[in-house]
Amino acid sequence: MSEAKEAKGVTINVMGREFRVAAPGGEERQLVASVEFLNKKMREIRDTGKVVGNERIAIMAALNIAHEYLQLQAGHKPAKGAHADGDADLVRRKMDEFEGIIEKALADQEKLF
Repeated sequence: MSEAKEAKGVTINVMGREFRVAAPGGEERQLVASVEFLNKKMREIRDTGKVVGNERIAIMAALNIAHEYLQLQAGHKPAKGAHADGDADLVRRKMDEFEGIIEKALADQEKLF
């Protein structure tokens, strides 16, 4: 029961929408930093003009963040030098593939309702 008392409600704003979420005491700053990071990633995706709709943008941002996290966890460092463009192209192609899969899945789901 003491854990519930330690959690504080924090209002966050993700791409113009407000949400109230619980944050353990002392972790509010990290939550705000996470929201800022997420908003930045989502704006980058939105600004490409290839993905429309906050839900799809959020899914693509989540995939990008998960990919970056797993790369770092595996000990891979961001590519530098001449290979950076090739690696970036590979990641873009993979993300385009993921985007197509997600869009198809979302379109199929929309047909259900």
